[in-house]
Amino acid sequence: MKILITGANGLLGQNAVKVLTTAGHEVTATGRGVCRLPAAYKPYRYTDIDITDKKSVLTQVAAIRPDVIVHAAAMAQPDTCELNKEACYDTNVHATRYFIDAAVAVHAKLVYISTDFVFSGDDGPYRETGIPAPVNYYGETKWEAEQMVQQSRINWAIVRTVLVYGNILAGTRSNIVTWVKENLEKGNTIKVVSDQVRTPTYVEDLVRGIQLIIEKNAGGIYHISGKEVLTPYEMAVQVAEYFGLNRALMEKVDAAVFTQPARRPLKTGFIINKAEKELGYSPVSFMQGIRNMFPEKE
Repeated sequence: MKILITGANGLLGQNAVKVLTTAGHEVTATGRGVCRLPAAYKPYRYTDIDITDKKSVLTQVAAIRPDVIVHAAAMAQPDTCELNKEACYDTNVHATRYFIDAAVAVHAKLVYISTDFVFSGDDGPYRETGIPAPVNYYGETKWEAEQMVQQSRINWAIVRTVLVYGNILAGTRSNIVTWVKENLEKGNTIKVVSDQVRTPTYVEDLVRGIQLIIEKNAGGIYHISGKEVLTPYEMAVQVAEYFGLNRALMEKVDAAVFTQPARRPLKTGFIINKAEKELGYSPVSFMQGIRNMFPEKE
């Protein structure tokens, strides 16, 4: 199957290229600027694409003629989105419209990657039937893009996910596991939020969920995340325990301690029964995800 992946230089994109090429699919990886993917996972094609340029998107997708577009590229930092709303809208909403139009033109399926931040966080964890009510601009743009996908004439699936962590294959990208590990190893004190809850998602599980959707030609909305409902502080404790680091360096705090441009939903996370039942999706535990990232510690 011919698959085009946007945002291929990122954590999810790199892992998706690795898994889908290994599974025998013909993958075109796209990103902004030079390719940061390891050569080890070729054969894949890489092409530089500006997703906010409609003509470029339509032209390149028409040339590639993929069967499936996995649209993972986004401006995903909530504070950056709050401070740069025009750029955020261009990247998260306009670009999604361009890929919808491109999918229509080549009769491709669109798998759109979304977020728990489409929800208010008042009453999570959420099922797919939960009512979106974002509390920040990032969530607003992702929800608007979701609605465009749902109202389109294409074969579509929406994958919502939560707090993705794992190893980036090339380059550097911080996540909760590496942030806690690196700071505690340096002896730094860190403040970790204890009044937010999430269902953290190991990146390889997320990719497997996407692969299942593609290969089963599943449609609709799927919540793809871990199963454990954890606070960031509880996640940090597990990281410290695994590496034998000093938990006394961690201070448990409420989110109100931090002054951030974008409000965060307090209680999100997902109920993943639908993905388990319909796709056969089965995520690892958070501790197993840490082990998978750093197996040399065993």
